[in-house]
Amino acid sequence: METVLIRVERPGDHLAVEDVVRAAFLTAEHSSGTEDKLVRALRASEEFVSELSLVAEISGRIVGHVLLTPIRIVDEGVTFKSLALAPVSVLPEFQGRGVGAGLMEEAHRVARRMGYRSVILLGHPGYYPRFGYRRASLFGISAPFDVPDEALMALELTPGALEGVHGVVSYPPAFSE
Repeated sequence: METVLIRVERPGDHLAVEDVVRAAFLTAEHSSGTEDKLVRALRASEEFVSELSLVAEISGRIVGHVLLTPIRIVDEGVTFKSLALAPVSVLPEFQGRGVGAGLMEEAHRVARRMGYRSVILLGHPGYYPRFGYRRASLFGISAPFDVPDEALMALELTPGALEGVHGVVSYPPAFSE
């Protein structure tokens, strides 16, 4: 298998990343068809943290992307900081080769190094548990909209990070643009 380089996204990568995101979700079972627009909106938002936007590159070609964005979990005025993983994308011809797993693991490593303690995502319940994600409801965390319980998941980047954390995920405005 070719060597996969995972690195921070650069401004010159933006169009290639949006192409990857569009292609990755073109035939996805649960897709809004606007994931590339979400990446663009998040990138332009004040919540964007450039170190948390990573690309996977093979032979100089961008074949995957993952983005983590700061969010809050709010319960009766008490706020807990977390991250949202949205989206993780791999070109269809490179799926099933560990590219997505590499992106996820590196994103978690970078987030942990930056002091973030947890990640929340809305995704396929058959894929993300292998990375340690569990139903967010087990922690008392819910989405601000209707979503299947098994699709909203949480990961503790550090053990016990979600102990005593409960409430509703508060997404930045860019998520609804």
